[in-house]
Amino acid sequence: MAKNLDPKCKQCRREGEKLMLKGDRCDSAKCAMVKKNYPPGAHGGNRRPRQSDYSIQLREKQKAKKIYNILEKQFRITFEKAKKQKGDAGENLLKMLETRLDNTVFRLGFSKSRSHARQLVSHGHFTVGGKKINIPSYQVKAGDVIKIKKINKKIKAFENLKEKFKKHEAPGWLNASAEDLSGKVLHQPSKKDFDMKINTQMIVEFYSR
Repeated sequence: MAKNLDPKCKQCRREGEKLMLKGDRCDSAKCAMVKKNYPPGAHGGNRRPRQSDYSIQLREKQKAKKIYNILEKQFRITFEKAKKQKGDAGENLLKMLETRLDNTVFRLGFSKSRSHARQLVSHGHFTVGGKKINIPSYQVKAGDVIKIKKINKKIKAFENLKEKFKKHEAPGWLNASAEDLSGKVLHQPSKKDFDMKINTQMIVEFYSR
């Protein structure tokens, strides 16, 4: 399975903002954006150069890819599918990214980060509607119920999960149940449910060049 192997903290520093790639660490004093709030590299601490329109569009696309842990080919395919749907292409893109199974698992509180969620899904730890799904890009839909396979509930990755579920606040389009450690998709996410500030218009303009 292809993935971005660049150090996560450097990815945040490159984009100039917290992308929440390392879970709780991103909210602590150990976060690289607290210690080194400038781009990586020998000249990273120097003044940032003026960005062109192309550079701004590129950085916004790169930021979205890093947040959702997707490489270029899959991101482009997702955008092309979003563009063919009715409505705003940028909003459709974010809806498709949000409803990926790995992101849904993360947003429900099963994992500490999206990359961790992708690993858990790939290893076959979850069922959707009673069927094992090990495809991170699987698109969940309204009514889908996501659960941990019974045989996997005792693995280390799910220790103290009930307590974590009680503290975690899932977005409005999802319902997380601490009682049976499950999550349900209530409806498709809308603009107010997107927790990261991504300028989708810049992404649309980048691919429309």
